[in-house]
Amino acid sequence: MPIKRNKRFHAEVATSSLSDIMFFLLLFFLIISTLANPNVIRMTLPKSKTNEKTNKQLITISVTEDKRFFVDKQEVTFDNLETTLLSKMSPSKDLTVVVRIPFNMQVQDLVDVLQIGVKNKLKFVIATSPK
Repeated sequence: MPIKRNKRFHAEVATSSLSDIMFFLLLFFLIISTLANPNVIRMTLPKSKTNEKTNKQLITISVTEDKRFFVDKQEVTFDNLETTLLSKMSPSKDLTVVVRIPFNMQVQDLVDVLQIGVKNKLKFVIATSPK
């Protein structure tokens, strides 16, 4: 007489691959979040009620409180700012230039930078932080 064994079906969900997927998603979002933020030079920007985000290709000009100028993380003097900016703009004229200047700088410092854009007919945008 054969002996019957009590074999019941137990429902299982294989979760071993889910942890791998979550790990890869975490790495993906960490890498993308560091690449999406082009701001290397930390500064307190002027406040504004409205803040427009742009997805266009852009060049960043950063001015520190001690009047050091950076074009896309590369330090330049104010005398070479225009030539450096024009050399980066030469392939395509549709780039937008984002000016990042601390809130406590004088207006004349901002106007000096913006005059380069007016003189060369470039699109300039002043970066601000939300109020």
